[in-house]
Amino acid sequence: MIDDETRYRAVDSRDARFDGVFFTAVRTTGIYCRPSCPAVTPKRVNCAFYPTAAAAQGAGFRACRRCRPDSVPGSPEWNHRADLVGRAMRLIGDGVVDREGVAGLADRLGYSARQLQRQLTAELGAGPIALARAQRAQAARLLLQTTGLPVTEVAFAAGFASVRQFNDTVREVYDRTPSGLRAEVAAGRRGAAPAGALSLRLAYRGALDSDHLIDFLALRAVPGVEEVVTGGRRGIRTYRRTLALPYGHGIAEVDGLAAGVRPDRGWLDCRLKLTDLRDLTTAVHRMRALFDLDADPDAVDAQLGADPLLGELVRARPGIRSPGHVDPHELAVRAVLGQQITVAAARTLAARLTERYGVALPEPSGGLRLLFPTAAALAQADPADLAMPEARRRALRGLCAALADGTVRLDGGADREAAAAQLLALPGIGPWTVGYLRMRALADPDVFLPGDAGVRHGLQRLGLAGDPKSAAAAGAAWAPWRSYAVHRLWVAASSAGPAGAAVPAVPASAAFAVSPGATVALVFPESAESAESVVPASAAGSCSESDNA
Repeated sequence: MIDDETRYRAVDSRDARFDGVFFTAVRTTGIYCRPSCPAVTPKRVNCAFYPTAAAAQGAGFRACRRCRPDSVPGSPEWNHRADLVGRAMRLIGDGVVDREGVAGLADRLGYSARQLQRQLTAELGAGPIALARAQRAQAARLLLQTTGLPVTEVAFAAGFASVRQFNDTVREVYDRTPSGLRAEVAAGRRGAAPAGALSLRLAYRGALDSDHLIDFLALRAVPGVEEVVTGGRRGIRTYRRTLALPYGHGIAEVDGLAAGVRPDRGWLDCRLKLTDLRDLTTAVHRMRALFDLDADPDAVDAQLGADPLLGELVRARPGIRSPGHVDPHELAVRAVLGQQITVAAARTLAARLTERYGVALPEPSGGLRLLFPTAAALAQADPADLAMPEARRRALRGLCAALADGTVRLDGGADREAAAAQLLALPGIGPWTVGYLRMRALADPDVFLPGDAGVRHGLQRLGLAGDPKSAAAAGAAWAPWRSYAVHRLWVAASSAGPAGAAVPAVPASAAFAVSPGATVALVFPESAESAESVVPASAAGSCSESDNA
């Protein structure tokens, strides 16, 4: 919690770490800005501070044309808060109010619409309608300035109910007509993306290790659904994947940072190709969650960097994020598929199921051809297509049935504790799977996996005992950022060299290196009985961060 005097000092120093955490409104100009706005710092007596852009707009302030406060990263609070306001903000970001209204949002959260309105207004200065309206205004600006769509189409694609409502909102928020807002961007800058695609920037704060993110996703990429390609003169790596969205489907591309580019540049280049532009807000929200772009790496790295065990790792590679996912149901399926087998084997099994039960795109794009199967489709899958032990087959089908009928919810508005209890009640779902889903699907920043093979090997590389009890004891010091510590340990586990040696900064993955012909002890923490199996390294390949690999 910060007070207004601290906020003003952040504004006076143009501290970009607070962009999205609060907004500064200037009473004498009627404008609100991000804290890092390059304009002359206003006098303290003229400043008011608001927790959201919607609250500033509701108080009658319009967005600064210079710093574009509507395009800042979201507040990191919505990543780690598990209360009603945090859950509501995640659902609003996913477009639930636009699709289902305030009643639908309240129903998902288990509160009345009146209770929800009162709670959001008390804490954020704006209710769900105002928060969604601010989001629609940002989507409208993006469409106006990156596409040549007629203004009428932009209005409905951004989620407005009428052109009149669209015109009034744009004038109020930006002090511009829609055509005037479009004229601010040169025509040559529109349409720079591939035909039919939207080109945008995904803002982030602090440092970002894009190599870690892309390595992590590339290791798990399901053929036909995801791919990582390298191109351009600077060898930029691009993550691409298909998206199943509420109104249609899409293809998303996100570029990593080029070699030599500062990790705190502030944005990643992204391109979206959507069959229905009403999915724009949802697609952007989900890609931001996948890359963990609303995190506060300064807070995370400050705590983990002060730890005697992790400090050198943090200083060597600042800005490591904890990736989320674009579809919690897909992630849940893949987590169960990965139990007791390697990452490569799990990826192969996921690819086979996708070929059999996924939906083909009308037109392939590069290596992208398919949408990942829905939970409902996999709940009815032919057992002959599930090449896995019977116990895991039952676990997969039971999980998919629970996801399909709503018995288990993993969306952004789900209560983490309730979801964990529901998952543990399903046969074949143990603590590792629940923790992994909390970390990635439910954006919990404080999950530790003491029984995970990668965690154990990472600790051993750093000179500590790797048994689950010792791992849990070591991890207690890293709260409330233990999910990020897990990724640090996976990076450490992927490095070569004798245990206890210094860990170099190498591309991250959750695998650890083994030599051909060696043996690897695999511990099975979630099996019916704790057992150990020794297999040749040539057969094991890269070991996943699954329950038993």
